Amino acid sequence: MLLFRHPFPPALLCALLWGSAFPAIKNVYAHWDLQGLERTLPMILLFAGIRFSVSGFGLLLFGKNISAELRVTPRKLLLGFALTQTFIQYIFFYQAVAASSASLAALLVATGSFWWMLMSPLIQKSPWPSAMQWLGLVIGGTGVTIAVYAPGAGAGNPLLGAIFMLCATASGALALLLFQRIKPTMSSINATGISLFAGGVSLILVGFQAIGSFQEMFSSPVIGSTLWLAFVSAAAFSIWNHLSSIFPVTLLASYRFLIPICGVLEALLFLEGESAGWGLFVGGALVVLSMIWAQHSKRI
Repeated sequence: MLLFRHPFPPALLCALLWGSAFPAIKNVYAHWDLQGLERTLPMILLFAGIRFSVSGFGLLLFGKNISAELRVTPRKLLLGFALTQTFIQYIFFYQAVAASSASLAALLVATGSFWWMLMSPLIQKSPWPSAMQWLGLVIGGTGVTIAVYAPGAGAGNPLLGAIFMLCATASGALALLLFQRIKPTMSSINATGISLFAGGVSLILVGFQAIGSFQEMFSSPVIGSTLWLAFVSAAAFSIWNHLSSIFPVTLLASYRFLIPICGVLEALLFLEGESAGWGLFVGGALVVLSMIWAQHSKRI
């Protein structure tokens, strides 16, 4: 396909889709607040679980040779992939968006690239970062610190949000590395569909305590947001996992800076009462610079 001849166009599409998730989730939380619903953890997990189970089920409808690929793919790898890409990652992700501003949470998604650089040598036995790449990591870490220090209006609890998002991106980075071991025997659509559906059902079970508030939680606006978020997950994860099957993970890491840029811009554009402070601009610039630096130094 023409779209996949170069990683930039599909990577930008993924970034735009994922970026839209931050204001969408925040708007759901705001709608619950207007209804007087208390945002408990079971409610958040039930909401996330329904999103991902719908997304995964819809994606599996387009899958081919699922039973044949399941027979030759190790179950432990699939379980680990579902746990890291969906269950663990989004337990922390949804709490990060609840605790801090959407723009700060979007910026912190960039830390996934740093986790890849640190995990890849341990799991895939790739070379450790060079001295210049370590410097890039230090610059990026400084940027995150500055952004958390002065994130702007509507930031909530930026430190707690940052901790949650760091945990989420670590799990997401581990999921992509696990997918490298799955892709020889299973397509990206099937693997992503199984991960989203299994992880979503698990989140529903953990958040089942909130089932009594189901009717109040899922009013018409929330149903619309949930369906959009389900589409975002199915489309973006499928495209990104497919990209990782045809391009090196280290190359894709350089395009992850598009995700925080799109996420921050979409959050500031679509959310009222949220504005970026000087720390978000300065910190965000350092984070993006560090990713570009790290990838450039790899080619020197």
